[in-house]
Amino acid sequence: MSKNKPRDVQVFPIATDTRILRSRSWSRLRFEIEYALAKGTTANSYLIESEKTAIIDPPGETFTQIYLEALQQRFHFENLDYVILGHVNPNRAATLKALLEIAPQITFVCSNPGAINLRAALENPDLQILVMRGEETLDLGNGHNLQFIPTPNPRYADQLCTYDPQTEILYTDKLFGAHVCGDQVFDEGWEVYNEDRRYYFDCLMAPHARQVETALDKLADFPVRMYANGHGPLVRYGLIDLTKAYREWSQQQTSADLTVALIYASAYGNTATLAQAIARGITKAGVAVESINCEFTEPEEIRAAVEKAGGFIIGSPTLGGHAPTPVQTALGIVLSTATNNKLAGAFGSFGWSGEAVDLIESKLKDAGYRFGFDTIRVKFKPDDATLQLCEEAGTDFAQALKKARKVRSPSQPATNVEQAVGRIVGSLCVLTAKEGDRSSAMLASWVSQASFNPPGLTIAVAKDRAVETLTHTGNKFVLNILKEGNHLGLMKHFLKPFGPGQDRFADVAAQETESGSPILTDALAYLECSVQNRMESGDHWLVYATVESGKLLDNDGVTAVHHRKSATHY
Repeated sequence: MSKNKPRDVQVFPIATDTRILRSRSWSRLRFEIEYALAKGTTANSYLIESEKTAIIDPPGETFTQIYLEALQQRFHFENLDYVILGHVNPNRAATLKALLEIAPQITFVCSNPGAINLRAALENPDLQILVMRGEETLDLGNGHNLQFIPTPNPRYADQLCTYDPQTEILYTDKLFGAHVCGDQVFDEGWEVYNEDRRYYFDCLMAPHARQVETALDKLADFPVRMYANGHGPLVRYGLIDLTKAYREWSQQQTSADLTVALIYASAYGNTATLAQAIARGITKAGVAVESINCEFTEPEEIRAAVEKAGGFIIGSPTLGGHAPTPVQTALGIVLSTATNNKLAGAFGSFGWSGEAVDLIESKLKDAGYRFGFDTIRVKFKPDDATLQLCEEAGTDFAQALKKARKVRSPSQPATNVEQAVGRIVGSLCVLTAKEGDRSSAMLASWVSQASFNPPGLTIAVAKDRAVETLTHTGNKFVLNILKEGNHLGLMKHFLKPFGPGQDRFADVAAQETESGSPILTDALAYLECSVQNRMESGDHWLVYATVESGKLLDNDGVTAVHHRKSATHY
């Protein structure tokens, strides 16, 4: 896959009277955490041409021109009756406005929250809109009698799925997607997409696991032969397995006994992006998130989530020098509900000033809450480095909660099995990785050679490690093998706690490979590796990588090894 390919629109028939228009971006599209694997993405739109004609989910503004050109080559805009929207965001406004200019007769079809968002996004109160609440249908003729299923969650309160009984296609909007770009329209050999689909779920769906379970229950009633999703290949061959996986992944979250209430509102999507990155950091550390968009949540629901949670985090934009009213209301609920032994956090984005974040922080401090990370203030749109900081802050918050619980529980002596497993010895290494503005490192001893041809190795990476995000398939890293005698300084350095976004290499001698990953110059040897695949192994990912280059830096040195007394301690 070439990241230098120009953007295009791939058009393909997928069923009776039905075509997909895949607006393809071969490089990373946006600064949002679910795009972080940088495999490109497709914005999937659908065209149903029967007695009536409908478009489902036109793409965002970066594709407006090429998308409309692709449509214009295939049908006459005066024949367009409906534009169905699985969700509405400001990014789609340019495309929708352009469609309205060409085809002013169109009627929009969306959920009730979607209609509110649509009128605001298009700055037009007089739009022709059909609101679908779940009972209504839309007959396009020839059996295409569309049914609608609202599947809201805190991030997409207006999400609406569409079912076509004629083709047995379920148009799932954000559900069941993946950010990966290629020529394949369907998911033949679907196992190759497992990692991308899991990552997409972890970023977008895990913070809304309760709502995802509700959506799965609603959708289970429909006989479906294909998921027509918003991003990535269509789900046909892996449909049963992916549906089962969504159920299992959601239950992992909803059954967790330690949760964080993540409460926020977002004016332009930036605060929601920060919330998503923080949530990703929390869930990867094994703590569940109850994500709450306070603009669409009843006070009693906020109160119940805060009472249940071990900690809470509040995020807000600043509008006119103030926090939006829903945030102020939620803050009042939190202050009157949460005992001050709960861990707290605050974050927000702003354009010119950040009074809302300051207000939240000062109110929480005055009430005596302890903070799980330094308050995060972001001006305008977050970049990669900011998202990494947010993710690491979320992980720190989750680890602090787990540590507090552990302190309250009496520690148990290591069992015979744990003592025996702890005697497995591995070479002491430091894994270093860098991609764009993001870099990280970790001390590792669970390393083993795995193949001769090609030369390859496996390394176990804990799910809550900051560097885990940089060890997906296709990523490169350097394995620095430490030298007996001088390893203690490096071991001590990389074992110490780093703050969110802190430079791991500020105080160590290092140089960079061509791919940018740091080489520790005091190491015994280094290997530059490329990740081929990963396997989920309990609380770790087992990463298999092939060695692309390397060098022995000290001919006379001896490999440092690490002796543990128990399988439960480093």
